[in-house]
Amino acid sequence: MRGFILQPTYRVVRGRPEIHLYGTLENGETFCVIDDREQPYFFIPAARTDAVPANSATVTDTDLRAFDDAPVARLSVATPGDVPPLRQRLSRAGVPCFEADLRFAYRFLIDRNLRTAIEIDGSSQPGRGIAHVFRNPTLRPAHFTPTLRVLSIDIETDPQAQRLFAIALAGVGVSRVLMVGDGPLRNTECLVDEQAVLRRFYDLLVELDPDVITGWNVVGFDLTVLRRLSQKYHLPFRLGRTDEETTIQRDQSFTRESRASAPGRQILDGLALTRSAFLRLDDYKLETAAQTFLGKGKLLSGDGRGHEIERLFREDRQRLADYNLRDAELVLEILENQHLVELAISRSLLTGMQLDRVGASIASVDSLYLGALRERGYVAPSVSGDHAGAAIMGGAVLDSMPGLFRNILVFDFKSLYPSIIRTFNIDPLAHAQAGTKRREGALVRTPNGTRFRREPAILPGIVTRLWKERDAARQAGDGLGANAIKILMNSLYGVLAASTCRFFSPALANAITHTGQHLIHLAADEVRRLGYVVIYGDTDSLFVDPDEPDPTRAEERANEIRTAVATALEQRLRDEFDVTSHLELEFEKCYRRFFMPEVRQGKGGSKKRYAGLLVEGDSSRVEFVGLEAVRRDWTPLARRFQRELLDRVFHDQPVESYILDFVSALRAGELDALLAYKKAIRKSLDSYTKTTPAHVKAARKQEGPQARIVEYVITDDGPEPVDARRGTLDYEHYVEKQIEPIADAVLRMLGIRFDDVIGRARQLDLL
Repeated sequence: MRGFILQPTYRVVRGRPEIHLYGTLENGETFCVIDDREQPYFFIPAARTDAVPANSATVTDTDLRAFDDAPVARLSVATPGDVPPLRQRLSRAGVPCFEADLRFAYRFLIDRNLRTAIEIDGSSQPGRGIAHVFRNPTLRPAHFTPTLRVLSIDIETDPQAQRLFAIALAGVGVSRVLMVGDGPLRNTECLVDEQAVLRRFYDLLVELDPDVITGWNVVGFDLTVLRRLSQKYHLPFRLGRTDEETTIQRDQSFTRESRASAPGRQILDGLALTRSAFLRLDDYKLETAAQTFLGKGKLLSGDGRGHEIERLFREDRQRLADYNLRDAELVLEILENQHLVELAISRSLLTGMQLDRVGASIASVDSLYLGALRERGYVAPSVSGDHAGAAIMGGAVLDSMPGLFRNILVFDFKSLYPSIIRTFNIDPLAHAQAGTKRREGALVRTPNGTRFRREPAILPGIVTRLWKERDAARQAGDGLGANAIKILMNSLYGVLAASTCRFFSPALANAITHTGQHLIHLAADEVRRLGYVVIYGDTDSLFVDPDEPDPTRAEERANEIRTAVATALEQRLRDEFDVTSHLELEFEKCYRRFFMPEVRQGKGGSKKRYAGLLVEGDSSRVEFVGLEAVRRDWTPLARRFQRELLDRVFHDQPVESYILDFVSALRAGELDALLAYKKAIRKSLDSYTKTTPAHVKAARKQEGPQARIVEYVITDDGPEPVDARRGTLDYEHYVEKQIEPIADAVLRMLGIRFDDVIGRARQLDLL
């Protein structure tokens, strides 16, 4: 049988660890593989086995070696919980420990070269809540893509989240609301009280038996509330397929997502899936995502929604039920529209990470690298926290030429950093062994002098395989698979540059980025040698002015430039470094019109800030990078103004009348809905003592619990929260701080003054 692993974990049964692999078979039935033949283990130098405390571990000689070629011994312990104290004790004694921080279940998979698609060879018995329980079967890698059953849930409560009003369920053949109170209501089961709603919800989970439970901020809000209410009524908080209660792991930071573990099922937060797929939104509210991806939104939105929900529960419970169900359905539609579950599955099949951890790039690289490392007879270091003073350089950013241009050609190195890894054989093991009794000719040197063994290395091999798989996926029309591989490949540099990675190395990370800088400068020099102007360059891209007013002829020159530069780089790398280039320079696009602003209060062009007009057939669109139109710390007013202003400039339309009309509409109160700033509160309000930013001043005027995101406007009384504004809107603040800077950046290129456009006399003019 072939199956897909939803959750690899373990249990200790009568003092013995058991691997438990929960999942779904190819035919949709559920399974659990139980294997009690594995012992937790890690490695130490063979020369230090005398430091192992008596009776703490079984010591076994191995043929394996550390990166410095020193032999290592294997320490096996009784349970996974025995690893941390022994590792800490040995570390305090100065004994290096290798691979002593790998999760037990993932160690099991890595040792067997298994990812999440597996072939199971063995007999099974039915289990409680599980169709097939396999004990100690033979497992092999498999290749298939599962179809998972997804259930979306959404709850409604009072504003303080103390009282449960309703739970909506959508997916796996159901669209239903469970609501407290009398019926009948459309698409709704009406139950006597909260406890009855909870009991019915848990019964439905068993009946519907989804593989995945989702929702929007489902862990941080919905499940957290359900757990608390279940405890209140002494009900087991069971969302999985076993008798074990669901656990919630809360992260303390603002950037990492909380996770819930429900044995036998996966809980995937729709919000987290959206972020993990690198989909950018103005904010990550359900309303914003739904409007962006689906063109429709919630049945209720805006400030004060919590009190409106409470009123509907009292006065119009049918509308509340419709609203509740709509929220659950919107999440499903977003996931389907953006193929987010399918993308998570593709990433899981590629790396072996369970679905809610596919964004864990460090663990993903571990799963690919460690097995290959073992095949070569080596073990990896454990993660070390001692990286004081480590400095990682960034990519090259060339000086820009400010101005308004026509027909700017953009060239891009396809997957630059993975290409560099392939070209220069950049690899943790190859670097560690570069200085060990090797001939000079057997080494590869990067432009900054970092050395690597020339023999085929692990990381370049992984990149090569992924590269071929991505090209094959593209040719087969598998966009999701290609995107999953692209995300993984692009994470490789970040992993080597992350201090929480076992392979963290400033030398490796800087070898990659320094080489990238070297290459982009070489490419720019070659473009100039050909007689063209480079107006900007950033990490892996070059922006070239071919001085050609006709777009067709400009694009013809682009292919000539690309071929000449690629050929020159290939020859330089062969002559200077004796390597075969794996770089692929592509002509990416032609901006028919292009705007590069000047640095504010300074001279020269900006960096990482520009806009360009793309024309595709009969349609056109303006692409913004780094400008106010795509920055969340500017108001919707500023974003709209910049988009409309540049659209007019790029289409050679007059701008003075537009600017004057826009400012007049602002001052007349016609644009009040666009004036709110949004900013996150990163710490408690009491912590702001030395300085008090505007959003903190506004937050201190809010009623109720502190919100993470503050929406505020500027009034004659200073910053005030949108939902508690008392003062009069300060329109001149918005003219001076939001409109004028954006207008000036463009008008300077046209020889026009903002003050003249709006009829405002400057102080110097009055002297």
